[in-house]
Amino acid sequence: MAPPLPSSLSPHICILSSPDLKELLTASSLPQLPEILQSFSPLPQVNTRTTSLTSIPHKAFSLRFSDLIEIEASCLEDEEQRAVRTVDWIGSRIGARCAQWVEDIEKMAGKQSVRLPWWDELKRCVEGDHVPSKAETWNHPAAIILAVSTNTPNPLQAISNLHSRAIELPSWVDPVYLRYTLIVHPKESALSDEESSALFNAVKKQYGLHSYLLPLDMPNPPPAPVPVPTPKPRLPLAGSDSMEASLVTNTLRMNEKDIQQTAKFTREFLVMSLIPWMEKCVLDWNESFVSTRRLPSRLFSSTRRLFGTPSPSPTPPPNHRSTPSRASTYTAPATTTAAAAAATQAAPGGLPQQRRLAEFATILGDFKLAVTVWEALSKEGKGGSDILPLLLSPSPAIPLHVSNALNAMFTQSTAPMAQMQLRALLCAIRWEIGIDPSDFASEMLGGERWLVWAAGSAEEPPSALLLAHAAFISSKKQAFRRAGFWYLLAANRLEKCGIKPLTMYFLRKAHDLYRNRPKKELSPSFWDAEGKQFSDSHEFDAIIPGIQHPLGRLLYTTGNVKEAVEIFLSLLKGSASSISTSAIGNGGYETETDEVYLEDFRVAFEHLKTNLTNLEQLKDITIPFSFCVPRQTQLRFLNNDDGGEFSGWDKCEEAWSRFSRSHGLNSHLATESKAYVNEPFWIDLALKNPLDVDVTLTDLTVTVQESNENDPSSSKSFLDVEIVKSVSIGPRETRTIPISVKATRPTALTITHITYTFLSLLPSIESLAVRGQRLHSTAVQRQTPTYAPDIVMKVAVAEAGCRLLANFSEDKQLVLNQGEVISTKLWLSNTGVEPIAEVWLVVGSDNLWLNKDEAVPSDLPTSETIHSSNSLKPQEPFSISLGSSSLMPGQSLEVPVTLHALDLGPREIRYLLLYRENKDAPFKQVRKVRSCQVLPLFRIAIFATPSSKIEEMFLVDLELQNNCTSAVQITRISTISPRWTCNSLVDGTSGPVFPSQSSRFVLGVNPWVNPSGCEETLDYVVRQLEDVVRGRAIGSSEPPPLDLCCSHVFQTQQSDDFEIQSFIHSGKRHTATESLVSIYPHIPPHTHHHIFPLFNPAALDILVFWEIPSENRKGNQLVSALHLGATHSPLQEIIEGAENAKSTRSMYAQTRREKEEVLQAIRNSEWNMEMNPLYVFVRTASGFNHDFTKGPCCVRVNFTVRNFSTTMKSRFILKLNGDASDSSSSSTIQPVVYCGRLTFRGTLEQTMHTTFSVTAWVGRPGTYALGAWQIETEVLEGVPKEQVRHRYLQQASLDDNPFINVCHVDS
Repeated sequence: MAPPLPSSLSPHICILSSPDLKELLTASSLPQLPEILQSFSPLPQVNTRTTSLTSIPHKAFSLRFSDLIEIEASCLEDEEQRAVRTVDWIGSRIGARCAQWVEDIEKMAGKQSVRLPWWDELKRCVEGDHVPSKAETWNHPAAIILAVSTNTPNPLQAISNLHSRAIELPSWVDPVYLRYTLIVHPKESALSDEESSALFNAVKKQYGLHSYLLPLDMPNPPPAPVPVPTPKPRLPLAGSDSMEASLVTNTLRMNEKDIQQTAKFTREFLVMSLIPWMEKCVLDWNESFVSTRRLPSRLFSSTRRLFGTPSPSPTPPPNHRSTPSRASTYTAPATTTAAAAAATQAAPGGLPQQRRLAEFATILGDFKLAVTVWEALSKEGKGGSDILPLLLSPSPAIPLHVSNALNAMFTQSTAPMAQMQLRALLCAIRWEIGIDPSDFASEMLGGERWLVWAAGSAEEPPSALLLAHAAFISSKKQAFRRAGFWYLLAANRLEKCGIKPLTMYFLRKAHDLYRNRPKKELSPSFWDAEGKQFSDSHEFDAIIPGIQHPLGRLLYTTGNVKEAVEIFLSLLKGSASSISTSAIGNGGYETETDEVYLEDFRVAFEHLKTNLTNLEQLKDITIPFSFCVPRQTQLRFLNNDDGGEFSGWDKCEEAWSRFSRSHGLNSHLATESKAYVNEPFWIDLALKNPLDVDVTLTDLTVTVQESNENDPSSSKSFLDVEIVKSVSIGPRETRTIPISVKATRPTALTITHITYTFLSLLPSIESLAVRGQRLHSTAVQRQTPTYAPDIVMKVAVAEAGCRLLANFSEDKQLVLNQGEVISTKLWLSNTGVEPIAEVWLVVGSDNLWLNKDEAVPSDLPTSETIHSSNSLKPQEPFSISLGSSSLMPGQSLEVPVTLHALDLGPREIRYLLLYRENKDAPFKQVRKVRSCQVLPLFRIAIFATPSSKIEEMFLVDLELQNNCTSAVQITRISTISPRWTCNSLVDGTSGPVFPSQSSRFVLGVNPWVNPSGCEETLDYVVRQLEDVVRGRAIGSSEPPPLDLCCSHVFQTQQSDDFEIQSFIHSGKRHTATESLVSIYPHIPPHTHHHIFPLFNPAALDILVFWEIPSENRKGNQLVSALHLGATHSPLQEIIEGAENAKSTRSMYAQTRREKEEVLQAIRNSEWNMEMNPLYVFVRTASGFNHDFTKGPCCVRVNFTVRNFSTTMKSRFILKLNGDASDSSSSSTIQPVVYCGRLTFRGTLEQTMHTTFSVTAWVGRPGTYALGAWQIETEVLEGVPKEQVRHRYLQQASLDDNPFINVCHVDS
């Protein structure tokens, strides 16, 4: 049995009625003949035949009837104009009916609808179009019925007039059609039945057997209406007053006899005339089609000769859907063959005939032949790909046919846009109707994607409904994301067409589908490990604003203002939780910002608030996001500055704890922060704007209540809570807004909420409670996330006892230069009612200390010795002398302090004051922070080189470039080292260094004759690092003390009043601490002062004192970058032992990696440097004059070998005239030839040197290189038995190769 085809693929029958027949039907309260006959379509149980005479049963056979006059008028209209009218007509029908459709579907209470009324309406509108088209011939008339009635005075003449009338169809309409004559004989006709039969016989004799006499009763009055199928709507003719056609009824006022007679006629017309005529046409056209594809006879013979079989005839693909059945034969008149032949001659190229052949074969169910012809047309690019999906069995090749058909439509640049839309729409509807729904929605075919392809980019209601139906199919397949996206696209296109009810429905569907999150196959432990709730996991919310925003605007314009307000608020929530939001626009994306959403909310809420009589209805509208960050909200009390990082105060408290334990003090701290009566405290609200737009909050305040009361209003009598009138927060900005609170009596307060008015419109409240920590005490708590009670902000208000108020005497903004030193005063005042007996100052860095009452000598010696503890331990807290025994209430005290600006950039000066009224009371805290800006002063460059002179061991070059805008005077330069002493090699005084100018100093360095503590320091570091490498516990030992040689190498006549020792230790401690933290990140910083000393024995630090007279500024800057002298890898044995030791296995790769990184950092550290300790200097005169006529010249050359090691002696062998042939980089420079003794041996103690004098033999004038030498060095260790620790081989380098010029001079 042939499967049913879409009705648009059925034969099109045009009817030309005589005027008397039209009047008869109108008088009988009946529609015109095409509408009457259409009510009897489809006809059940119809059989057709294939070209092989196989019978094909049809369960139903459809026919389409039209008025020929309407078809002729429609063909006169331009196809593009008609397509535009069709699209607009469909849109108007959908827009007029969609409100009721949406209402009916919403009444189904969430049930899945099987039928979509807008989709059914779209199919009816598209399939109701019967006007012929140039693109296909389905609507070309297959038959024309010429109908008259016997009421006319001369029926035969009327029939003759109809036959002689010219068919006014365009030339491109296929002229092959069946002419059929119908005579309607009403009961009340003037002709008797015998006369009407005679008339019928005359007509058959004159016009052929395709005639019929239809007797009807047509009683008057008309009988009761009989329901019939509703005819499909059709586009009204151009020029009609209304876009809608005349009133269409779905009833016929005919009696049973007339109905049977009409049905009999319809079946006889189909079975006895139309189908046999079509079968005959198919037979004739098939012969012509096969003949055009028949191969030449010579090729037939070649095929048989080469392959042994006859050449195959065209065969259809195996997947046809025809079924064999019984055969039946018909006889066709000769006029049919003649008409077919005429059509063949009238069809240039044979295309209309081949297409009609394929269409007739498809209608008759001869799919085997139809597929063959359609595929042939498709291969030639002449269509057919749009019909093949309806005829072939489901396979992966069908989507290719669909794609080919749509691409052929949309790639034709000459085709008008509206025609392309209509053609694609018609194909899509045919596919959806003609393919089984289960196959159409299968993964193999993916029919919903065909609908999307057919929709294209057209922004018209038909294309939007294609997208919507594709979304409907996808939602049934559980493809919710795809369905939601297509619903959104459909809604955006409908919105531009002004169809609001259906737009809102599609937007709601898209929103619901995107909210339906897919199942996440994750372990329940995942959410616990991530610290998230499953319900808090974000859905795919990047597209949600693009759905909600147009939906909210539509709701606002349709009067649903409250729902629109809620949607606009949810939009703000979505944008606050995602990085960016976008909405689908014209073929792309239009970025939507919070500014648009916020403005829409403002307008909608103002409108809602203005029109509501009961404002209580606004209580359920709340903003879905929060501004306050409770975890960052802090309490701040008078005289306490808690700004900056919390770790800074923790370090201060830890430093105090260590100090108090070491000195046996009762160090208990009153950690509970308290406020005092009649003294304000502040709640620093951390407000973060989650939106990308400026937001204004008005009437911002906090809710404060007594801890034992539940009613906040009970505390209003003794509390004064500040209300901030207006706060503006920028996009994504975080601000801290202080709210002051003052109590007039002692109590315990709880701060629960903040309240404000959002945009001066919506009152809002937010909780300040912080969720408690996760509990793990019991098995149930570990299995099910359980948290402690929420933490609320509490503060105790007490009577004022002893209260210390502290501030700097000058509260102006500090802008300092790097290294600047200022002396200021710390003002302390007892504002309480009890005396203060003890005050301590704990500083958070090395840049602040109390002034010492030590006199600084006016004349400094050239060199002095400074005794240092050599410890990295931070400076201890300072005890502030109160003068008398205590600081009484109301008394004040000024404490002089020194501030040294060490680091560049914005900095905070943080200090902690601890005080108490007696020795048994806990210490109370005063935390103060002062900000300053430190600007760069000098760009310092320093480097050291071995000296070629005997008097100095090293030369240090110090260059200072002024980077500020004022002239700087260098007042003093001092060097500090445990092992080296320095002197200036430049005489004279230094003038001011002007901006962008430089000043250079050259220093000579020699070993200090009285070093103390250097060997002990090295041994200490070796022991401690061995414990670190082997994983032992670090003890509490301190580095041994060390003596420092302080050499004042440069000093102006004007002396400064700086006490140098404090600056040396503070600057060095600051630099060393930062360096150790970066080099050894895996060694705990609190153990550094137990492992590393403050000074490396080989270090040389330079302290530069300066002043700016024009600004009355002075300071000093420590340069710590030099390590002089050779060292010999003292940690080598420890590192090798750690690498060769059997390591304990660890299950954690990170632990092993950290150990390797620690070992590598120690290997590359300054304590494990290794180098050749010996350096060779070659000295001689730069030029000689000699008379070579008297013989060769002998030049005296001195070789000096110096041991730069300060810990070990070395043994060496110096060889001359080694591989020196290529010691020069230029062919014009010759290597010198030494004569006499060429090998020298010796042993050098630490820092010692020796000189050898040799003779160089010069045979002719020229330039000679003196680098023809090499030295072998052995570093010796061990007493009394010496052994070699390191061996080195060194040759003269090209960069340090002296030359001599020998000139010939006649004597």
